[in-house]
Amino acid sequence: MTFIRVAEAARFLGVSDDTVRRWLDNGTLTGHKDLRGKTVIAGTELAAVAKAQASLPQDPTGIGSSARNRFVGLVTNIVLDKVMAQVELQCGPFRVVSLMSSEAVRELQLEPGSVATAVVKSTNVILEVPSAGNRS
Repeated sequence: MTFIRVAEAARFLGVSDDTVRRWLDNGTLTGHKDLRGKTVIAGTELAAVAKAQASLPQDPTGIGSSARNRFVGLVTNIVLDKVMAQVELQCGPFRVVSLMSSEAVRELQLEPGSVATAVVKSTNVILEVPSAGNRS
């Protein structure tokens, strides 16, 4: 089982170390001691809390879709040339970049500040993990 240190848990949850310590004190999270006596949290428990606390703005499209990876956000930048465009969205803490035709940008009337939903449907999703020497 993977165990995560308090500081890392705070980073993953987007809260302060003190908040994680309060959650440990009030029973929201369960702490364990590692071999060095440091407080750690089971990765499975942390994942459940992260999932429960995750909230993105509601998708304004109201469209049914088989794509499960939908990221609602604000357009923060558009780099446009004659044929292609790069559109950047800020979706909560995540930056999502889409490449599309300049024609599509005009048709969708995208501009910085627009609300948009990035929809990702892919069989190629790459996962990376820390090297063995950097794992908790």
